Amino acid sequence: MCGIVAYIGKKDASPILVGGLRRLEYRGYDSAGVAILDNGKINRVRAVGKIDNLAAKLKEHNLNGHIGLAHTRWATHGGVTEENAHPHTDCTGDLVLVHNGIIENYRELRDIFLKEGHPLKSQTDTEILAHLIEIHYKGDLRMAVEQALSHVQGTYGLVVMHAKEPGKLVAARLGSPLVIGVGNGEYYIASDTSPMLAYTKEVVFLDDGEIAEITENNLQIFTLKDEKITKHTEQIDWDEASAQKQGYEHFMLKEIFDQPMVFQDAIRGRYNLAEGTAHLGGLNMTEEEMHKIHRVILIACGTASYAAMVGKYAFERLAGLPAEVDVASEFRYRDPIVDKHTLVFGISQSGETADTLAALREAKRKGAYVRGIVNVVGSTMARETDGGTYIHAGPELAVASTKAYTNMAAVMLLYALQFGRLNRVTVATGERFLNALLEIPEKMKQVLEQSDKIKALAEKYKNYTNMLYLGRGINFPVALEGSHKLKEIAYIHSEAYPAGEMKHGVNALLAPDFPVLAIMTKNQLYEKMRSNVEEIRARKSPVILLATEGDEQAKELAEDVIYVPPTMELLEPLLNTIPLQLFAYHMAVILGRDVDRPRNLAKSVTVE
Repeated sequence: MCGIVAYIGKKDASPILVGGLRRLEYRGYDSAGVAILDNGKINRVRAVGKIDNLAAKLKEHNLNGHIGLAHTRWATHGGVTEENAHPHTDCTGDLVLVHNGIIENYRELRDIFLKEGHPLKSQTDTEILAHLIEIHYKGDLRMAVEQALSHVQGTYGLVVMHAKEPGKLVAARLGSPLVIGVGNGEYYIASDTSPMLAYTKEVVFLDDGEIAEITENNLQIFTLKDEKITKHTEQIDWDEASAQKQGYEHFMLKEIFDQPMVFQDAIRGRYNLAEGTAHLGGLNMTEEEMHKIHRVILIACGTASYAAMVGKYAFERLAGLPAEVDVASEFRYRDPIVDKHTLVFGISQSGETADTLAALREAKRKGAYVRGIVNVVGSTMARETDGGTYIHAGPELAVASTKAYTNMAAVMLLYALQFGRLNRVTVATGERFLNALLEIPEKMKQVLEQSDKIKALAEKYKNYTNMLYLGRGINFPVALEGSHKLKEIAYIHSEAYPAGEMKHGVNALLAPDFPVLAIMTKNQLYEKMRSNVEEIRARKSPVILLATEGDEQAKELAEDVIYVPPTMELLEPLLNTIPLQLFAYHMAVILGRDVDRPRNLAKSVTVE
């Protein structure tokens, strides 16, 4: 959730902090604030709403200084008010901090502080930290933070600044990500790398239980037990240009249109056409170990879970391995059956999703092979798993995930083929599969060329307040993801259902004011899906069909048809999802929604 950015160096801090917040706004946009230290005084400005509100307010203040911190909030404890906006201060106003996470025992701590005469000005759990550090401060900020955190239960990524130590920032992490960018006589701190891409590619990732003391010319990292540790910088491959809109109206639209290019990045160097197989070195398993795997569990949340469902079909079809998809927030609470013959994949764009990380830790504790499929280099998931694969989707700044979905699916298809060739897939079959996979980017472009047509459909259906998405087999997860997109960015109520289950209750919803988007591409379930669509037509619901090019019969069954190029059945989600992304996007724009930052949502869910 919340986004943190901080700077210390020789540059004017204010534009760096505000620019960094804009890069992090996808993490939360209920409120925002900046604090800058200048001539021994901390100047703080906060505003409710998006970064633009803060930027407008800053024009009324002259915030100078070369050290500061800033925050964009996704509210958890306390309403959306200026008093609850970060940064928060102590009683003196000399200490200021920003925080991402949840302090679980803040009520107990609050009761102690109130008794000791520390007036609280907000309803947040974060303000407690400021007073706790104040109590322990004796002239050494890092030691005060260490001592304060020893009383804390919960999660945090935090940065602290004190007027009496004007050339120093202190940062600490437990469960919420923090990255330190290393420049020439300057440092950048943020929740992810995007705010610092314009300034440096050299970064240090803080791990849980670590605390950093940062001055202009020095970075020291310690454990919370005051043990000094050495960490090496890492190089980030992403560039700032890839994080820009590049002429598109919204980040989401750019990221939808990125898919042909980034899909190639996802599969490049990971297949062997001559042998009809894939090889993902990050699996870190010998063939003997792979043979011992009896079951695959795919753990994810939200859009990643729908991509995981595509992986389930692929693992069962190609590798002959039982596969299941688990929603991460439920996995560890049901005492899951996991053992040394189980391969568990955690799937996450950010690699910081709290529920997914907790589920992976539980699986590892029970002896499973644990691997990650993740986009963000150096993320917690990447560091905590025993192997895995980067999906190479590049920065994804819209809250609604698009290109990460297709690249996650692509990586899982390759993993399924790798296991399949080991078990039962012939060279010839593997070769046909890979040749079809290599055709996907060009076919994606063909789908994207229909954006204006899909926009016209969105205009036609904009006044409906409910929709139903239907699919069967490998296209059921596509229906789920399409429905999910419509909900999260257009705020239209929609359901997704396996079409074969319509008779078990859902048919009661069918009516002229209840449109249905059905995925009826040419595969083994085509005739069954066609029968389901006939039933819908008989009950007068308007029908939008997603059909395979050349299927003229589709026009007889539906008011509107979107055509996609033919491909192998297992690869259909890679194409079929894109029109549904575009439909949701255009619907949201027509309805005047904030496409990149939908209400009540954040990109990375780093709290449970």
